[in-house]
Amino acid sequence: MSKVKPEAIWQHDKVLPYILTSLKDKISEITAVEKIMVFGSRGRIPFEKWNELEGKDWDIVVQARCKLKNAHVLVDKNYHLDLLVLGENQIKQFCQNKITKELFPVNELDCLTKKEKHNGNSGD
Repeated sequence: MSKVKPEAIWQHDKVLPYILTSLKDKISEITAVEKIMVFGSRGRIPFEKWNELEGKDWDIVVQARCKLKNAHVLVDKNYHLDLLVLGENQIKQFCQNKITKELFPVNELDCLTKKEKHNGNSGD
């Protein structure tokens, strides 16, 4: 994994897919990845306002066949990322009072980024 510029961490369309692909591959070596979701700051505000969160880290929860303790060791130290890897029942309990956006297997943000680009807002 290459290093990410801290000031670019909010650029989900450029940074997040790269981080999550590598992370998913690492987790898949241990247990099957069923879902990947973002929560926390980005889960609480509309997608259009994510650029206001510059400097904040990503809060990622992964639903896997089994919980992984100390999942943070899978994250490259150059990335701003909080990571939980939980089983399906733990995910249901953890997410019941949180707003989340699924990124895998269904990317709930894909239609939003396409819509934003279609409307002439490239995010730059």
